[in-house]
Amino acid sequence: MNLLETIKDAFKPLMNGEKPPLQVGEVMNLWFYLTATDQTMRGEEVSYNTAQDPELKEAVKDVLDNVHGPIHKELHDFLRDEGVELPVTTSPKPLEPYKLIPEGAKMTDDEIANLLVFNLTLGIQSACQGLVQSTRADVGMMFSRYQMMKITMSIKMKDLMGRKGWLRVPPPYNKH
Repeated sequence: MNLLETIKDAFKPLMNGEKPPLQVGEVMNLWFYLTATDQTMRGEEVSYNTAQDPELKEAVKDVLDNVHGPIHKELHDFLRDEGVELPVTTSPKPLEPYKLIPEGAKMTDDEIANLLVFNLTLGIQSACQGLVQSTRADVGMMFSRYQMMKITMSIKMKDLMGRKGWLRVPPPYNKH
């Protein structure tokens, strides 16, 4: 079973070509998702520049290029085309190593990986909220797609974090 195809099939009857105006909840969810994506990308750019592990650098770049970058562009264009005032965003950071930052002032690779996964998890939860609160099929499909993109990346990150010893798991539960 392909989850994305199932979701697409569920929304297909609603996608008859006529789009009602966005409702207030959809605008709010889309607008905040764009704002959060923008801020998350700034943190990922700094993380890329300070990460030491080559695999982690590659994973951060993958998230920027294949998850948050496309989501940001789609949301920006969608809201602009719908006539929604866009949020104020910050400028992208250049992707180049910061050599002059003292060790105690930058995050470790473990911290970068865990923050990346935390942000992906928040994005999954927010996309779920946007999906269930949307009435327009195209908005629901967007949030479904964002959720799947972030779930896929989270699975990749769990593997990397497990191999590197960065995965934080609670202690085993033993009922006495």
